[in-house]
Amino acid sequence: MDRIDLTNRSAIVTGAGRGIGRAIAIMLAEHGAHVIVAARTKSEIDETAAMIAHYGGSAFPVVLNLADVKSIQSLFSLTIKTAKGLDILVNNAGIGKYGAIADFSGENLQDVIDVNVRGTYLCCQEAMKLMIPKKSGYIINIASVVGFKGYPNQSAYTASKHAIVGLTKSLAAEAQAHQIRASVINPGGTDTDLIAAARPDLDPSILMQPEDVAQTVLFLLSLSERCAIDEIYIRRRSSQPF
Repeated sequence: MDRIDLTNRSAIVTGAGRGIGRAIAIMLAEHGAHVIVAARTKSEIDETAAMIAHYGGSAFPVVLNLADVKSIQSLFSLTIKTAKGLDILVNNAGIGKYGAIADFSGENLQDVIDVNVRGTYLCCQEAMKLMIPKKSGYIINIASVVGFKGYPNQSAYTASKHAIVGLTKSLAAEAQAHQIRASVINPGGTDTDLIAAARPDLDPSILMQPEDVAQTVLFLLSLSERCAIDEIYIRRRSSQPF
């Protein structure tokens, strides 16, 4: 993977202000890609873009609200203007809200679905519009181990990640006619702010690091054009699956 050359390739990474998204954005830039760094908090994406620039990479920060259709459309319009197209989309952004099903509010459920499912879906849709005419591109969605395994008090988050897994499998089947690939990565426990809120019982020392997930994105991008991978589950080797 050290030999991957992404020069002259453009990428969007959502949720790139911190954690897994930041690690992915930095790693793509290190391999030559021009990265559109998108997330809700301007100060965080500015910091990610500055880190990329410090090491000689190319990045452009864009504030993104995945619950807002116009914000998503603006992201892709800016991508056309700043990068002249799109080669790679990494849908990493998401929110988590937790609680027992019996007490979970409809408002919180809608928030999770709007961002994690609807937002990811619309980003895939906009990316396909840019990738289909040139018959190339790669869409990588970051889901979670909860995309196939349930945990107490995580029903809304789990439902959203199941949806992303299903969305990606359908997208992969649809996109192949246009020489576009789509994959979903299901990370196990990774040391991020989100898992700290969801699983405060976990010792951070047993968790993967965001860079481990970023390396998995690079692995997918390193595949021969003859190959396609629909789904990857990655977990820490020395621990039990989360």
